[in-house]
Amino acid sequence: MSGIRSTGRRAALCTVPLVVGLLGAAALPAGAATGPGSRPGASLTCGGKGVDPDALVRHRTETMIHAPLGVVWKLQTDVERWPAWQPPVTTADRLDDGPLRRGSAFRWTTPVPPNPSTPATSLVITSTVEQLKRDSCIRWTGPAIGAGLHIDGVHVWNFVKVRGGVLVRTEETHTGPQVDANVPAATEILAQGLESWLRDLKSAAEARAHGLSS
Repeated sequence: MSGIRSTGRRAALCTVPLVVGLLGAAALPAGAATGPGSRPGASLTCGGKGVDPDALVRHRTETMIHAPLGVVWKLQTDVERWPAWQPPVTTADRLDDGPLRRGSAFRWTTPVPPNPSTPATSLVITSTVEQLKRDSCIRWTGPAIGAGLHIDGVHVWNFVKVRGGVLVRTEETHTGPQVDANVPAATEILAQGLESWLRDLKSAAEARAHGLSS
């Protein structure tokens, strides 16, 4: 999971003030996907498993990254270096050794500003890799916990090598009393976070690919 995606820049539910999500999501229907990359249709999967089918809060999006698949995969799976290219990730620690694989776990943190539902807090997310196929897909799950906030998330990533680079698709669901209490707002916040994560990944991967080729 991402547990809760950042809201101002990447993904854990909230790095951008929650009030922005509340203002921007008031007109959304419950469970609606938002953002320019949202896609209808079947959920993404990895190893035959997808996101939580019963979750009301969900978002799916994608981006084209002009970089080699190996570069994109390395950035995404080298969890401990996430803070180097994702400003909303303040810490990231592996709870096991070796390459990221099925059963791997990692704990990471992101700040959550004060909002109408909860006080300012640091969100602690513990993610466990449930499925992984090298250079193809990852699926992780786990809780995100902060003061007055508990979210259970499921996050799926697909990486498809295409002409000119890699098509990265991602989908995430959140469940929990706080997000279920305001589905439109929580959906908008999740959408903002995932869109930001993809922008950061794209920027970092393309910069690294340019450095390798120059």
